[in-house]
Amino acid sequence: MSVTRTSSVRRSSDHFEPEAPLDPQAQRRLRGQIEQIDYTAYASNREVIGQVLGQADAAKFQKLAVGAALARAQWVAEALALTETPHPLTAEQTAKLARMRSAYEELTEAYEAMRRMVERGYLTLGA
Repeated sequence: MSVTRTSSVRRSSDHFEPEAPLDPQAQRRLRGQIEQIDYTAYASNREVIGQVLGQADAAKFQKLAVGAALARAQWVAEALALTETPHPLTAEQTAKLARMRSAYEELTEAYEAMRRMVERGYLTLGA
């Protein structure tokens, strides 16, 4: 797996990269096969995601954004409420905060996933 460092961001690629030097004809053949595999994955993603999610639009993005914002606000509000008086948090309180943070993070990841689907052309963006 190759890793590229840019400032503080790490990007990794799990795409196949042959280690052995291949003759130019074998390299072209391999690239063609890999392009066919990549296109198959693209077409599969586009078909399945389109069937499940339909068309993306501003309203769907807004619903996810509002859900994530609400989950974040509730998580922080709960943390503030729990720290009104100085005392150690109980295991139950800590677990509740962790669940609330997890809900926020999951909604944020879903938003980012849908955005990537549009960027990659798996999901069409309507008006």
